[in-house]
Amino acid sequence: MSKKVVLGFSGGLDTTYCVKYLGEDKGYEVHSIIVNTGGFTEEELKKIEAHAYALGVKTHTTIDAVKGYYDRIIKYLVYGNVLKNNTYPLSVSAERLSQALHIAEHAKALNADAVAHGSTGAGNDQVRFDMIFHIMIPGVEIITPIRDLKLSREEEISYLKAKGVDMNFAKAMYSINKGLWGTSVGGKETLSSKGMLPEEAWPTQVTKTGTEEVKLGFVKGELTSVNDQSFGHPTEAIQYLQTIAGAYGIGRDIHVGDTIIGIKGRVGFEAAAPMLILKGHHALEKHVLTKWQLQWKDQLASFYGNWLHEGQILDPVMRDIEAFLSNSQQNVTGEVFIQLMPYRFQVIGIESKYDLMNSKFGKYGEMNTGFTGDDVRGFSKIFGNQTSIWNAVNEK
Repeated sequence: MSKKVVLGFSGGLDTTYCVKYLGEDKGYEVHSIIVNTGGFTEEELKKIEAHAYALGVKTHTTIDAVKGYYDRIIKYLVYGNVLKNNTYPLSVSAERLSQALHIAEHAKALNADAVAHGSTGAGNDQVRFDMIFHIMIPGVEIITPIRDLKLSREEEISYLKAKGVDMNFAKAMYSINKGLWGTSVGGKETLSSKGMLPEEAWPTQVTKTGTEEVKLGFVKGELTSVNDQSFGHPTEAIQYLQTIAGAYGIGRDIHVGDTIIGIKGRVGFEAAAPMLILKGHHALEKHVLTKWQLQWKDQLASFYGNWLHEGQILDPVMRDIEAFLSNSQQNVTGEVFIQLMPYRFQVIGIESKYDLMNSKFGKYGEMNTGFTGDDVRGFSKIFGNQTSIWNAVNEK
């Protein structure tokens, strides 16, 4: 009886190779699975399923993980205003974790002997997948043909042609990975330390001119409405906002980061909706949260984003930080107004019943109605008292 292997399958060159290699060369019973985190249409998913069966898989499973991806990961990235290196909204790194978790659960349900993925030996994904598999399905063999055999793209193509596989082998100039929380773009311009992706490389072309205002409605930190249109789940609001803002070319950038394996890398990305949501949410928080809530949130969220990027979603400290972030959102309710323009945007302001910038307590730089000048005079002396003592004692 053949051993079962569960293969994370996208339908691309690497995972197509894995099906043939594992099934025909190694004699495994291959069970493919694709985890949709917002990057595929129904038509694309059907084509991938047909492709998998044409290659000879025993079963193919499609998981709709979009809402679960938000509930388990993206929600906390919004709560924490997480931007890796103050730039990147963790578009791909976050979705890989969602995919790895579902693949591991599927392998467990099938009582598989092995699990496989198509990662190379040069990037972050191999660590994310391997680590989660080690934790969730210990003892299950992890097979990575592309990494282990050190295969070039040309070698994979030659192998598949010899196997009679019919697919488009034309090498795309740019590698594109699309998901709910943004799209990554890699190409020759991102392989060195200088260079910007050309206009034609971006999946979403700029077709809008002029400006328009968009209103984002948040309830306890979650986006629930766009331009007064309410949605049943925040994922629907995110997708709708993307249809409005994407054509402005908003959220395009190149991220330079430290990989899990220690090398630095560059990747282009476009993330119109995520950037508007993160910046709008942060603007609202600055009005409704206290100074120390904001400071501690920044520190914990920075750690959370970095640890998530490095695949450590199952570390229990992440649940602790998520509890803190969730509790901090009790008053993060209101509307944020943003002006959209080609390639940029501007936060105009917010409206919230929890706004701490309340005129009855004073107007910054103008009128103090909640305290007196004498109060400030005494406060200033006491507030700097210890520093005054230090300077007096240490005066030379």
